[in-house]
Amino acid sequence: MNSDAVVLDNPVAQSLLGQHAELARRRGQAATYLPDVATFCAVPAEPDSADWADLARLLGSGGFADMFSSPAVPPADWEPVFELEGRQMLWPAGRRPSKPDPDVDVAIVELGPTDVPDMLDLVARAAPGPFWPRTCELGTYLGIRAQGRLVAMAGERLRPPGWTEISAVCTAPEARGQGHAARLVLALVERILSRGERPFLHVAEANTGAIALYERLGFESRKSVTFRGFRTP
Repeated sequence: MNSDAVVLDNPVAQSLLGQHAELARRRGQAATYLPDVATFCAVPAEPDSADWADLARLLGSGGFADMFSSPAVPPADWEPVFELEGRQMLWPAGRRPSKPDPDVDVAIVELGPTDVPDMLDLVARAAPGPFWPRTCELGTYLGIRAQGRLVAMAGERLRPPGWTEISAVCTAPEARGQGHAARLVLALVERILSRGERPFLHVAEANTGAIALYERLGFESRKSVTFRGFRTP
């Protein structure tokens, strides 16, 4: 892969220090997102005890540290909460996204703060992964409505330099099989490429259907990752 993809090795830290700095809380070299935006945390590539202590103070006693794909190992007294195997996929340089089927007329709308209750309702029904009341502040979120009800959405999450992560791709159970996820992902790809950036995403290894969809749309696997979360002492 191109050398500029090295920033994807620690996308949370790269986002918190850059595009999302205004949404960050920091202490020393440790950082995390503001409450209700995201639970992702970051420490240096080779953290020492002071870095972990700074993160623990940021989160508070018993706080949840979502280390995302960071391989850094916290102190032994941090309680493991979850571990999930996944993969990181990216959009190849120079590839143009395919055009939607012209015979299918589906309106894609941009979602904003007033849509948050509908977005949270969809998340509860479709379970795409972590999504909080202020997550939509991370980037652009697009949706599809049916008879006024939000039935599909996808949006932008992590923003390391030169890249934008596509996330929260989900469709309500009653609206699946209609190509909504593909339409939304391709619409986001177009937007990201128009800014001179490249799209990437993360997916659970067990979600073979999603992996097949992303490969069909044009994404390629970059590397395997392990998502991990802990609680501070």
